[in-house]
Amino acid sequence: MRAPIGDFDTVTPAPDCLGELVGPVADAVRRWTAEGAPSGGVPADQILYVDTDPEWADTAVFVEHYGRDLLEQSANCVVVAGKRGGETTLAACLVLSTTRVDVNGVVRRQLGSRKASFAPMDTAVGESGMEYGGITPIGLPDAWPLLVDSAVIDLPWVLVGSGRRRGKLLVPGKAFAGLPGAVVVDGLGVN
Repeated sequence: MRAPIGDFDTVTPAPDCLGELVGPVADAVRRWTAEGAPSGGVPADQILYVDTDPEWADTAVFVEHYGRDLLEQSANCVVVAGKRGGETTLAACLVLSTTRVDVNGVVRRQLGSRKASFAPMDTAVGESGMEYGGITPIGLPDAWPLLVDSAVIDLPWVLVGSGRRRGKLLVPGKAFAGLPGAVVVDGLGVN
């Protein structure tokens, strides 16, 4: 099977390689498969797992090795913490890799927080059940808001983490709008 974007040696529908995924991501793919096509009408077998070397996981090195076209078709998922009145709300943000998350503006307002910041690494990893540098929006805790930049939704295919540093997922952009807790936001990613 060939990947719709990039140049990868190993491409497998995610439902056929659940053992390559961390627990929360594998569970989400199983639910997606059982429900048919809940996320934007995208069937689970259109989520593709591509095996990649973890040493090339960072975006700049990754696109040099697997295809320069991926830079414009990659998204980063980061965990943020919004605070208000002693309460902390964790959320995830998905933006194009060529942008950064507007934490102090859009995220803070969207979460109704007085203050917002990137969640500490141990919190992001511990609460998501995923590896740092590989966090993906598929399989995040259902209670978390998932803020998705509208530019991500507009792409036919998006490269995102797989839940660990080894491997990535290729997902039709429209699928992210149907994930649990997803809110599509204009201007979440800024240059």
